[in-house]
Amino acid sequence: MSLHSAAAQLVTLAAEGEEHGGNHESLSPYITGGSAFLILLLLLWITTRFNRDR
Repeated sequence: MSLHSAAAQLVTLAAEGEEHGGNHESLSPYITGGSAFLILLLLLWITTRFNRDR
């Protein structure tokens, strides 16, 4: 497989993805971002609890 044919296949695949947009109706960016933020805060809290020697 040459570099040119691989690039052409990737361009075709990317063009097909534009039609659908990639977003599902039930996914809210605010809920997704908020839950990711809370999970990161929880992990930060857990990390600081285990690092009490400082």
